Amino acid sequence: MLDLLKNLFGFGPKVDIAELLRNGATIVDVRTKSEYAGGHVKGSVNIPLDQIGKQIDKLKKHQPIVTCCASGMRSGSAAGILKSKGIEAYNGGSWASVNNKLR
Repeated sequence: MLDLLKNLFGFGPKVDIAELLRNGATIVDVRTKSEYAGGHVKGSVNIPLDQIGKQIDKLKKHQPIVTCCASGMRSGSAAGILKSKGIEAYNGGSWASVNNKLR
């Protein structure tokens, strides 16, 4: 049970987020629209955390997915939701961290 929770919230085996991004992973920023408007990763898609469940079918077409937010908490929740629906998703942490991995 503990392993399942670790994997759902991004504490499982380490994944190279930078490599996923170099290979074309979709970046989903789960902050609010106003937060996203204040700055975001170029090319990212804004789907606020409370809307993730409604976008499952759309997101299945764009795997793998790297989620991001302000601190990594909401993106961890979003990655867990997506994984529970069979989508390959990873918590990228803060949007600034994801942005830095693209350089």
